[in-house]
Amino acid sequence: MDDRVFTFAGLINSDHDFIIGFHTVLVAIIILILARYATYKMQIVPKGIQNVFEFIISGIISFSKDIVGEEVARKYFPLAATIAFLVFFGNAIGIIPGFESPTSSWSFTLVLALVVFFYYHFEGIRAQGIVKYIKHFMGPVWWLAPLMFPVEIISHLSRIISLSFRLFGNIKGDDMFLLVMLMLAPWVVPVAPFAILTFMALLQAFVFMILTYVYIHGAVSADEEH
Repeated sequence: MDDRVFTFAGLINSDHDFIIGFHTVLVAIIILILARYATYKMQIVPKGIQNVFEFIISGIISFSKDIVGEEVARKYFPLAATIAFLVFFGNAIGIIPGFESPTSSWSFTLVLALVVFFYYHFEGIRAQGIVKYIKHFMGPVWWLAPLMFPVEIISHLSRIISLSFRLFGNIKGDDMFLLVMLMLAPWVVPVAPFAILTFMALLQAFVFMILTYVYIHGAVSADEEH
């Protein structure tokens, strides 16, 4: 299917990698503009977009601290929230006719998954020390180490596939669903499908963010788990 029919970026360059890159940059710019606008004139009693952002931030921290504890929720909030915003807007922009979700590309979701993967291992090593961190892959008792170590390695590597394919598969399916709806009813705004897709965009961002928190918490608290 020709991307130029459905994306404005395709009118510039029909290469799909360019289209995904274009929308990735566009999403980043939108997020930066909103963040700048929300913090341009900070007020003690927040109004408008500042109030919306403060509500979102407090909601993320409040929910996350019930899962990973307040210390981890606040310390790793910048990464988790940035990913949440990037995934949400990356999902949502594809709902608008003429644009494509960068999260519908496996290369995009794979990069996000790799960022999370390497970062939580880095934080785990920094918090536990490399010897202690590697030791937790060997299980609670030494004689299980030959079995547990390869199982743990495979388990952690599978997280890359799980994170990237879950997001990619869901958003790609959503894009196809929207395309079919617009082809069936091109002159009628399909309100219900748009509402469903917006909810799915929010849900996928939430899931990615929470899994990021959970993986980081598991890495920095490895000694407590075992």
